[in-house]
Amino acid sequence: MALVSPSILAANFLSLEKDCQWLNNSNADWYHLDIMDGLFVPNISYGMPVVQAIQSVAKKPLDVHLMIEKPERYIQTFADLGAEFLTVHWEASTHLHRTLYAIKQAGMKAGVALNPHTPVELLSDIITDVDLLLIMSVNPGFGGQTFIENTYSKIAKAKELIQKKGANTLIEVDGGVNIHNAKKLVNAGADVLVAGSAIFGSEDRDAVVEQLKKS
Repeated sequence: MALVSPSILAANFLSLEKDCQWLNNSNADWYHLDIMDGLFVPNISYGMPVVQAIQSVAKKPLDVHLMIEKPERYIQTFADLGAEFLTVHWEASTHLHRTLYAIKQAGMKAGVALNPHTPVELLSDIITDVDLLLIMSVNPGFGGQTFIENTYSKIAKAKELIQKKGANTLIEVDGGVNIHNAKKLVNAGADVLVAGSAIFGSEDRDAVVEQLKKS
């Protein structure tokens, strides 16, 4: 079954604890936390105080996605905040290999995110050091965008690279994921599905999570 990581960016921030308690009691697997700085992406999301508040009630792993410039500045900060996965963008990391090892040394699992225009082949030399490969199926920065159809072939290429190199990397996909495209994403090779609006905008969140997991 696919792992499901609900995107907290789509939660109701006026009742965030309530949404976190729902996630704790659901069959979803991780908390997906999008950190945006208004520089690497045009939007600003939330920062350390919100992550700390979520961590204080979370009973499932924190899957932190840094959409920020110079992400290496905050590795230890997010380790201290309890992140299990810390994902940085290839496009934002000048010394990506060094950054991945710093994440691991801080006690977290290291992830790399790729924007829609970035080919997976660029990770050929370091894929065995990547615990989580996050493939963006929309341009990062805002929720509710239209899914990019080229994502399926990109996931398939990523799976082929992982298998060729003998890596243990999980493939995560984020952006426009819903119950209608989830099965095709998993068939292409996705292991983890990030969904925001599809879950938090539904009248029956538990049913959506189950459908995503069974895809």
